[in-house]
Amino acid sequence: MDKAALIGIIGTITTVVAVLVKFVGLPDQVIKNYKRKSTEGLSVPFFLLGLLSYALWTFYGILKGDMVVALGQGAGVITMGVIAYQIWKYRERK
Repeated sequence: MDKAALIGIIGTITTVVAVLVKFVGLPDQVIKNYKRKSTEGLSVPFFLLGLLSYALWTFYGILKGDMVVALGQGAGVITMGVIAYQIWKYRERK
């Protein structure tokens, strides 16, 4: 297999996995949180860093004029943003 074919295969696999994370994995977590009315057990720093990472990648894609990056990462901003909101909304009030 030549290098170009390998790059194409790895690129396709990477895209499929990234889409699954943003459109299956994260929404599944949102639904689970909503049903439980709790985000117990979730790592707040992980989700906030994830939100920041997606936001920066989205901004980078916009600045570079790469709408594939901007839109793909923007989907991550939305899903991670919903989870960050749920962490805030369902937090235990003392």
